[in-house]
Amino acid sequence: MLYRDKRPLLVFLLPSLLLMLVMLYYPFFENIVNSFFEIRSLVSPRETFIGIENYRKFFVGDATAGIALKNSLVMMVLTVIFQVGLALLLALLVNSIRRGAEFFRVVYFFPIVISATAIGLMFSLFYAYDGGMLNQIVTAFGGEKVLWLSDDKAFTMVAIPVLWQYVGFYFVIILTGLAGVPEDVYESAEIDGATGMKKTWYITLPLISDVLVTCTTLAITGAIKIFDLPSVIAKNGAPKGLTHFLGTYMYQKTFIAQDVDYGSAISIIIVVLGVVLSRTVGRLLSRQDQGR
Repeated sequence: MLYRDKRPLLVFLLPSLLLMLVMLYYPFFENIVNSFFEIRSLVSPRETFIGIENYRKFFVGDATAGIALKNSLVMMVLTVIFQVGLALLLALLVNSIRRGAEFFRVVYFFPIVISATAIGLMFSLFYAYDGGMLNQIVTAFGGEKVLWLSDDKAFTMVAIPVLWQYVGFYFVIILTGLAGVPEDVYESAEIDGATGMKKTWYITLPLISDVLVTCTTLAITGAIKIFDLPSVIAKNGAPKGLTHFLGTYMYQKTFIAQDVDYGSAISIIIVVLGVVLSRTVGRLLSRQDQGR
């Protein structure tokens, strides 16, 4: 009722729409076209039309691409379990206390404030073979130095800071959702004899299901396009490309190897995977919530 005349709204919406068209959608569709042509470098024009050769190469002929895809999918599962799961647990605990809640909110949210590059550098110093904090602790207790980014440990060492950084982000979102649950619902449940875990399982979780679906969707899309922390901690997927994710592998192929058409194909695969997986998981969780 406040806006009977819609024309002023369109005037304000038009600049942001134009900005998105120029800065987001135009490059995206250019990437789609580039993925079907051979492009030798960032400054080279499109040359030969090669069709779906880049996509065939990604799924069939590139072993490192398979590692990057597997790492991204594994990270997606880990983010849902550890980031969203741990954030839910912490939010439930903080929501149940009265004194000190503000302190814990600040402490758990603080990693989000720190730059991902700074966190990556910090963990790189932790993992350093000579003089790294972890090896200093190990040698202080009489052990031998460990190569933390070796073949069998590299993925775990990269996953730890990635999972740790965004727990606070989902913690704040879930805590906000918990604050919206009416107290009289809990009081009614207590009168009916529901206490402890029963209140959490039958009241709290169903009432914040929309929040959990949102967090899960964000975690999935974030895991698919992860780039900054792995690129700082393990440059070029070291060792042997075992810590490559789709985002880091796309960067290496596009800007280091100058294989622009292949990098464009990887970027399209990232977008498609993110949309399909997030929508699929969101619908599954919504159906389960409706069934409940």
